[in-house]
Amino acid sequence: MPNIIIRAPQGVFDADARDRLAKAVTQVAKTVEQGGDDPSQAALTWVFIDEFQPGAFYAGGNDPLERLIPVVVFFHYPAGVLDDAARADAARLLQEVIAATKPAGDPRPVVTSVIMTEVADGTWGGNGGIWRLPDLARAAGYKHLQHLAA
Repeated sequence: MPNIIIRAPQGVFDADARDRLAKAVTQVAKTVEQGGDDPSQAALTWVFIDEFQPGAFYAGGNDPLERLIPVVVFFHYPAGVLDDAARADAARLLQEVIAATKPAGDPRPVVTSVIMTEVADGTWGGNGGIWRLPDLARAAGYKHLQHLAA
């Protein structure tokens, strides 16, 4: 049940690539969070693709877009859902799916910065209420946390 914000350079990913990217990132979230198999549970993974203008990103004081495709991912998930191994898997899998979605023939490597933020229990608000980990486990179908949902 994460909220995932992907910041990428404008024009790198066309509409088809953005669609494939959103689907692939949703699958990564399901995998690392051990989400349920019901499509309504997958709908709880929100992916925002936010494109920045050329000249709006600098690394070391320089615009790197001629040499690489920088992508920043903000992965917000409920505290208690991911452990160290799942976070490592998330970083690796996100790099893989983003790199696989870049345009064919673009020689620039994709470099990612993935910032994972745990949302403390009792601070996730949705639909006018506060959701706690048992509520989230029930709604998202987290396979490893179903003992909390009972």
